[in-house]
Formats: sequence, structure tokens, C-alpha cells
Amino acid sequence: MDIGVVLQCTPPASRVIELARIAETHGFSHVWTFDSHLLWQEPYVIYSQILAATRRVTVGPMVTNPATRDWTVTASTFATLNDMFGNRTLCGIGRGDSAVRTLGGKPVTLATLRESIEVIRELGNGRAARVGDTEIRFPWATASRLPVWVAGYGPCALDLTGAVADGFILQLADPDIAAWTIARVRAAAERAGRDPAAVEICVAAPAYITDGSAAGLAHAREQCRWFGGMVGNHVADIVARYGADAQVPAALTDYIAGRTGYDYNQHGRAGNTHADFVPDAIVDRFCLLGTPDQHLARLRELEDLGVGQFAVYLQHDAKSATLDAYGESVLPRLARPVVATVEIK
Repeated sequence: MDIGVVLQCTPPASRVIELARIAETHGFSHVWTFDSHLLWQEPYVIYSQILAATRRVTVGPMVTNPATRDWTVTASTFATLNDMFGNRTLCGIGRGDSAVRTLGGKPVTLATLRESIEVIRELGNGRAARVGDTEIRFPWATASRLPVWVAGYGPCALDLTGAVADGFILQLADPDIAAWTIARVRAAAERAGRDPAAVEICVAAPAYITDGSAAGLAHAREQCRWFGGMVGNHVADIVARYGADAQVPAALTDYIAGRTGYDYNQHGRAGNTHADFVPDAIVDRFCLLGTPDQHLARLRELEDLGVGQFAVYLQHDAKSATLDAYGESVLPRLARPVVATVEIK
């Protein structure tokens, strides 16, 4: 299993770049960032500096959207980065949350999302795409390679992901919900005539290493409770559409009954006062909290479900400590052991 990290583009950008560099030295495979240009700094500028400061990591947004950026400009940006740094980008995309809602907009329709995926992926892979009545391509980007992974929770979004995406991003680490969403994505891929196993699976959630004490767990919960509030924004959209429909697991929808609102000025921030409705049980299920052994146990469980990458949301008070702990106590134990010599009998 690959391990990635998700950063916010909070000033100073030099700190974001340094965290990315540290992550690579510990063996993290991907560096993702939020893409919300009003709340934080512009990620694509920062990607160029991360790529220049590293050698192996893949970078990309978790996630961009089709509403706030022209699709051809998005594709051109990725293709340019690929030309400069050797195909080390990945486009994570969804219908839109904070980047759209802070401007008074709404998430795009799934039809628009699907159309944007087609344009961005074709152009980002050096192929021709249709925009309106015109066929276009980047004549300078024939060597560019750009996977497009889709983030979603609802049944229709999962069906779209399975039908067209190179990968699926699930932003929570509950194994039961992961099993349901992965099964739905794979079934949709099969219906579309695709190999279900070819769709990459990424689970993303906050991870917080503790000393195993009750006090340590309590502190970790408070540092990560914001995540349940963030997920609740998407869940509220699902409930508005499907209600109590049996298609959507109660484990995903029931907890937002006490949700009263959300302040995007506190989006993705530890101590978010609009996440008080999120119970401890949801924090424990949606996030990875505890000792390295407890993290490894959950990661193995997710890996058994077909998850190929776990991406660590690093929005808490232990950023460097978490990178160090994963580098020292988690990543080495995830790797398959390779021995130098084997006795031949």
C-alpha cells in the first residue's frame, strides 16, 4: 500500500514545501493539497516548487473541481508540470465544496463533472478533446500522462467514478463504508466494460499517532473532529437527495442529524466549532487514531478491501511528528520484506 499526505496551502508556502520534502524522505508516495483558492494559497504554484524540491513524489489536488477553473487551463497546467518534472502529477476532482461554496456557488452536476473529466484527461494525456464544436489539443504535450481520480460518496457519484475514472478517492477511513463504496465503484466499472481492478482506490483521512493512553486518544479526537464536520457537508447533500434511501448506508448518514450549519472560515481546521455534533465514535471510525500498531491494523484492513493508497490528512498539531512516526513505525512495516540472501537446500 502507498501512503500519501494531504496538506493545506496555508502560508508560508515554504512550510508546505518543506513538509512535502520531509514526507518524501520518509517514503510517502504522494503529496496532495486542498484546492480552495479563497481560503488558502494557489496550489498549482506550490506544486511546481514541491516537484522542484523532490525527486519521486506525485502531486495533485484533493480535490479540484470543474466550476472555479477552466478545464483547458487545468489540463494545460498539469501537462506543463509533467513536461517540467517528468509525469509526476495526478488530478483529483469532485463536484466542488469549499472552493465553490465560499463564493456563493453550488457543486456542479455529475453530467458536468463527467464532461470535465473527459476534457482534462484527454488533453492532459496529449490527446485531442472536444470543447463545444471545436476539437483541440496541446501540440507540445504528447508525452504528458495524467490519471484522473474522482472523489465522491453518493450512489450516482460512485457509479460515475466506476464508469470513467482512473481512480476513486474516498475521504474517510471507515472499513464498512469503504467496502460499500468500493463494491459500488467496481460494479459500475464492470457494467461499463472496464476491468474493475484497474480502478485505483485511495482512502484519505486524518491520522494521529498517540502513546496509547486515554488522554492521548482524547486529544487526538479533538484534533481530528473537524474531519467529520467536513465530510458532513457532502453527506448533507446526499441526505437531501436520497433521504432515508437504503442505497446509502446509515453508517454514513445518521450522524449528521445534529448538524446545524458549517462555517467555511474554519474549514479543515482543528478546533472547528461547527464540528461539535460529530461524536467520538465517528471520529474513531472516520480517522486513524492510536498507536502505530493500531494504525497498521486499520491499514491492513483497508488494504484487504483493495485500497492501494492511504492519504494522511495532516491538519492538526502534530504535522512533523506524524510524518516522523509514519516514517519510522508504519511505512517500514507495511512494506513486503526483502531479504539479502536465501539459503538453498
